[in-house]
Amino acid sequence: MSNVFSLLKPYRIAVGVALTLMLIELGVELLHPFLMAKIIDEGILKNDLSVVIYWGSIMAGISLAAFAAGVTNSFYAAHVSQSFGFDIRKKLFEKVQSFSFANFSLFPASSLITRMTNDVTQLQNTIFMSLRIMLRAPLLIIGGTIMALIVNFRLALILLISIPLLVIFLLWMMKKGGGLFKAVQERLDSVNGVMQENLTGMRIIKAFLRRNHEMTRFSKSNEELREDTVSALRLMEIVMPILLFVMNISILSILWFGSVRVGSGDAKVGEIVAIVNYALRISSVLSIFSFIIMAFSRAKASAGRIGEVLETEANLTDTAGSSEKHVIKQGEIKFQNVSFSYPGSDANVLRNVSFQVSPGRTVALMGATGSGKSSIFTLIPRLYDVSSGAITIDGVNLQDMKLKSLRGKIGFVPQESLLFTGSIRENIAWGREHASIDEIKEAAMHAQIHETVEKLPNGYDTRVGQKGVNLSGGQKQRLSIARALVRKPKILLLDDSTSALDLKTEAKLLKALKTYECTTFLITQKISTAMEAEKILLLDEGEILAQGSHDDLMESSSLYRKIYASQFGEEAVQHVQRAK
Repeated sequence: MSNVFSLLKPYRIAVGVALTLMLIELGVELLHPFLMAKIIDEGILKNDLSVVIYWGSIMAGISLAAFAAGVTNSFYAAHVSQSFGFDIRKKLFEKVQSFSFANFSLFPASSLITRMTNDVTQLQNTIFMSLRIMLRAPLLIIGGTIMALIVNFRLALILLISIPLLVIFLLWMMKKGGGLFKAVQERLDSVNGVMQENLTGMRIIKAFLRRNHEMTRFSKSNEELREDTVSALRLMEIVMPILLFVMNISILSILWFGSVRVGSGDAKVGEIVAIVNYALRISSVLSIFSFIIMAFSRAKASAGRIGEVLETEANLTDTAGSSEKHVIKQGEIKFQNVSFSYPGSDANVLRNVSFQVSPGRTVALMGATGSGKSSIFTLIPRLYDVSSGAITIDGVNLQDMKLKSLRGKIGFVPQESLLFTGSIRENIAWGREHASIDEIKEAAMHAQIHETVEKLPNGYDTRVGQKGVNLSGGQKQRLSIARALVRKPKILLLDDSTSALDLKTEAKLLKALKTYECTTFLITQKISTAMEAEKILLLDEGEILAQGSHDDLMESSSLYRKIYASQFGEEAVQHVQRAK
């Protein structure tokens, strides 16, 4: 949590100015009852108009000063709170960008969105209100009590007894409320998570007629949020009645004892009015304490949740021995007895995997779902670290390379084509920020999407909807491939990225890829695609069952022959064997 509020340091001067102006307002408010006592005792009761005009003029003057201080205080409070909100959102976003996939397993996407929006807004509002009115409340209670003691010590002892008891009660309520509002924010995470999944999967929800199921799921999550929110607010609502009851008893006691002391000549009427005025001001401040406690309880919960993100160490960074001199030049890749398990799991998804790929070669990875193909892809750009063994590129261990140098020479096309809101040109250039339009078109041509783009009304300036909703699956795949090719990578990773392409388009794409001086890995379930590779890795349950060319595997691997037969028929297998 200290990390969160340390972001206020650059604005300490503005905070100081705002607090000073607030203290001016407070000072004027505390002086008013004291001056009123003088007007009553020395002016009104003695029929001295000059005293009334004198002290009245002073009250009017300092009131104008307090008004000016209040307006200026609002400006500084808004400046500090908005700037703090900007900084903390930026800090959070930068932190999230540094996270590894293992870090993301700790924070669901919906939770991160809530923390960067709702929680930050909560802190922003609390800081503004603190500089504007919230800090005035405790200071007014302390200052009002001190001024009451100055005016008449014995009568003010009533306030000195009741107020500390109320403060202890309020601190207990703040601690209790902090836990309740943290639970509310977590329920909000859950609601956002359901909404995010629903909106993302709207097509499949409609296709499978699962609307009622999703409504039930959302209603359950929403009901849990409502129940926790009601519980938290119900606790907060008992604060104000208790505060007002205690303070009203205190005021009645002051009036009763005050009347006795005025009758005996031990107190003046103006003093009673002043002390009652201070008590009423303290009561009015205490009446908003339920709101203040609620705000601080929410802010405490939000600060804790934001602090969790900021204090989380990215567990995949450049190692101490990494050097910028190590860059990918050829693209030779070697796996040496690599085993790997995902963070939080003891089960190895890869076991003692070893293979070597020469520069410029094409490798196809085949195997059943869960065999470890995509896991190999995540290890090459070091999205995860291996559990044991080593991976080298051009003879250099991945951990000896800077992440920027390593990933800057890798083109990655994920299984699910993800496009960003913007133009087609911007989406392709996302792979290399300063790519020229000629380089963008060249990459699009090789990805077999150029002609399609040219036929669109706005060509390369055509807007792409969120996640490419206005494009077909094949078009999204080819744009994703173009985005990788524009990088001019030394290593190209295609994770089942041609599944939505017809055979003719796929053949043209694979032919175009051979013009690139890069080592290509492609995951595929199609034998026709794998046949274009110089080497095929056949995986099963995290182990390499066989590796070699198509002809090698047809001869040595019964599993590969079964896959071939399932796609081309038994007669094709027999024909190949007779040809040999």
